[in-house]
Amino acid sequence: MSRKFMRTNTCGKLSQLLNIFERWFSHMYSYFVGIDIAKNTHWASCLSSDGEIILEPFSFSNDNSGFQKFISKLESLDKTKILIGLESTAHYGENIISYLFNLDYNIGLINPIQTANLRRSNIRKTKNDKVDTKIIIKALTLGNYSLITSRDINNLKLKGLCRSRRNLVTMRSKAKIQLVSYLDQIFPELAQFFKGNLHLNVSYQLLKEYSSPKQISSLHLTKLSNILHDNSHGRYNKQEAIRLRELAKNSVGIDNPSLSLQIKHSILQIELYNEQIAEVEALYKQILDEMNTPILSIPGMSYNQAAVIIGCIGDINRFEHSCQLLAYAGLDPSVIQSGNFQARSTRMSKRGSGMLRYSLVYSAHNVVKNNKTFRDYYELKRSQGKSHYCALGHVAHKLVRIIFKMLKDNVAFNLD
Repeated sequence: MSRKFMRTNTCGKLSQLLNIFERWFSHMYSYFVGIDIAKNTHWASCLSSDGEIILEPFSFSNDNSGFQKFISKLESLDKTKILIGLESTAHYGENIISYLFNLDYNIGLINPIQTANLRRSNIRKTKNDKVDTKIIIKALTLGNYSLITSRDINNLKLKGLCRSRRNLVTMRSKAKIQLVSYLDQIFPELAQFFKGNLHLNVSYQLLKEYSSPKQISSLHLTKLSNILHDNSHGRYNKQEAIRLRELAKNSVGIDNPSLSLQIKHSILQIELYNEQIAEVEALYKQILDEMNTPILSIPGMSYNQAAVIIGCIGDINRFEHSCQLLAYAGLDPSVIQSGNFQARSTRMSKRGSGMLRYSLVYSAHNVVKNNKTFRDYYELKRSQGKSHYCALGHVAHKLVRIIFKMLKDNVAFNLD
């Protein structure tokens, strides 16, 4: 076990106990503030621990001036005695959570299911922003919240970075597809020369300067040979340059200056996306190293997949059992039952986070290649007649249970 990740079970259980005590002793706070989050305008109100109305419901905008207005309302109160609560709703609350956390306010994150249950318990069926702030306050006084920590802030950062990387990868893929379509029209023989892989550094460097068969065929052989050799670590020699020039001379592609320009622009776009993706990956590598997360000790676990898993899961204490985490990822089996019929074999539900599910299955594939215990389990499932992807699904189930235990107790991977 790596010393870097060495933690005792006692430490992990102690952090859970502290979290329970924080919620249990909600009476330690003298003021409870409820914020109802929206896209453009938030609502807030404040009650004392005795039920006295300190601040009637008021609105404030989702910008710097609005946040300053909110803070000015609380200036007369002791910051250490204030607990601010809000629901976990998509990404709209992330700005104000980070803003308040940096100002050292105590913030409680509430599961919307908790507030929905409290709302249903009211005799009158009322749903508006003003009422919701008081429902949130009631959830705080009952201890139905998890206190935001620096780890939660890092989780929010990771989740945002993972979204950004996913969008960049999607846009890069579209740009690559577009580039291939342009080359199919202007120089279809090029794919044959590069054996079907046009997305190589050598092809990009060539096409950025000479993007049509006419330009390539008119190049001096030494010049063409040097471009191929220098950008492929010596893989392409003079003979390959001769072959490429012949393909260019006899190309059936259309001579279209517009397509040549679009090829150059597409390559520049792809290279920009590569740089941006590398920047994102470097940033969440830094965050993961600071968090010292134990899941990086899993064999074959990359920083990319660890960032997605940690960012999507967030606070592991939201889940009481590993089966809840399985359901959150959509890896749990579908239930098909009617009357006396109960299906024994069903597909995974795929109802949860798609990004988390993909990362877990991808990580399962890597851990099978890097760990004997998981490889044996995969081969067992294959021997039982399971398909490759079905066996990987079983491995992902096992991996989720192990990740759940590792994060709960903050211990490193120790299955050899």
